[in-house]
Amino acid sequence: MMKFFAWLGTSLSATAASMGGATLMVRSAFFWLFRSRLEFRQTMIQCVRIGVDSLPVTTLTSMFTGMVLALQAGSSTKSLFNEPIYIGAVVGFSLVKELGPVLTAIVLAGRAGAAMAAEIGTMEVTEQIDALSTLGTNPVRYLVIPRYLACMFMLPLLTIFADFSGILGGYFIASFSLGVASTTYWHDVLTFMNISDFMHGFSKSFIFAFMIATVCCHKGLSTTGGAEGVGKTTTSAVVNCMVLVLVLDYFASAVLVAMGI
Repeated sequence: MMKFFAWLGTSLSATAASMGGATLMVRSAFFWLFRSRLEFRQTMIQCVRIGVDSLPVTTLTSMFTGMVLALQAGSSTKSLFNEPIYIGAVVGFSLVKELGPVLTAIVLAGRAGAAMAAEIGTMEVTEQIDALSTLGTNPVRYLVIPRYLACMFMLPLLTIFADFSGILGGYFIASFSLGVASTTYWHDVLTFMNISDFMHGFSKSFIFAFMIATVCCHKGLSTTGGAEGVGKTTTSAVVNCMVLVLVLDYFASAVLVAMGI
């Protein structure tokens, strides 16, 4: 029992220290964002790595998710009503409000988030970050802020592409496999959904982007232990991001529903 409480105390202490370090990093990022010159070239590089390079896998993931949703919804409604109905509404609502932003954030965390944590972690253990400080360059301004801006800009755009590709994938299955008329499918999508449904999922993508950048950059900056430490940091960053995406999705959804969005 004493060992359990000792482990619990150590875990809580480490968690509190990590949250405190992340808070200080965020405060420093906001400070330098408005008081220094923007690293435009680094920001554009991160936008390409985080957004453009992640577009194929996020689009493919969302498209097949939409196809599965259409197939399952069509099979279920056909067994109940002897005809596949409301396929467009089911696919549209599921993707736009929940699956689009959540799956995009998880894919981005696994691909770009791991790269961010590994890159910064490698720079930390090889003392390149100390060299930046010695040369008068603030590491947060040079490394962290471009990744924040790239995540905050590219993840919402990727979410839009994911929503569209998922609905398009659902259309292919509804039209060519379930025999639903294309006009019926798009009528369900456009009639039952409105702008507030889109904003429900779109606004959550900003929350996920901020969280992914915070976790991955902080994990990278706190890396110790050489190559083994970089591996552990990358794994920890990805796992934490995936769990936090689901946790934040619930709380963000609860707040948005309460606000009527």
